[in-house]
Amino acid sequence: MTPPVDARPDLVTGEDGLARCAWGAANATSRAYHDHEWGRPSTDARYVLEIVCLEGFQAGLSWQTILNKRAAFRRVFRDFEAKRLAHFREEDVVRLLGDVSIVRHRAKIEATIANAKAALALERTGDSLSALLWRFAPRDFVAPTRSEDVPTSTPASIACSAALRAAGFCFLGPTTLYAAMQALGLVNDHLVGCSARAGAEASRAAFTPPR
Repeated sequence: MTPPVDARPDLVTGEDGLARCAWGAANATSRAYHDHEWGRPSTDARYVLEIVCLEGFQAGLSWQTILNKRAAFRRVFRDFEAKRLAHFREEDVVRLLGDVSIVRHRAKIEATIANAKAALALERTGDSLSALLWRFAPRDFVAPTRSEDVPTSTPASIACSAALRAAGFCFLGPTTLYAAMQALGLVNDHLVGCSARAGAEASRAAFTPPR
């Protein structure tokens, strides 16, 4: 059954009585990601790399497609453990291009491997992907009330994208980077009235950004 639409069309109230951003109310997979992950900060290196790479794969596709294939992405990319993923070679790229369980896009596959190598290079200097991202977290942002209030990129995502490219990361333009910033809690773009907004805000307030 399709959940009834809330008085504000960008929020959908489910059978559980909770209002959600419309994109996060489509099905059980979307609801779980929306309610418990999206907008929640993390310093876990594996998870941060996973989100950044998956956002790269999402370019030109729906996020639902990526969520549906998430288990397969984790399987073929060694759970996004950078030390394991960085050893992938051309033969691995060719193998993955034949794997129908993931998005078969050479540039995105090669970017994922390159991003693992770039993440390791940062770690060797005492830095980290997470720390680099959080240097560009805005201190103030306006809580969106409608989906059209949510930007597709910002000055911070433009600057962060440039910094990541300089550090060797690939396929992470300003729009993709802003999506990663949303996912990792650098901003809280749950709409006002969304049941998950307060939890994401509390998680961000309690979070100590890496240095």
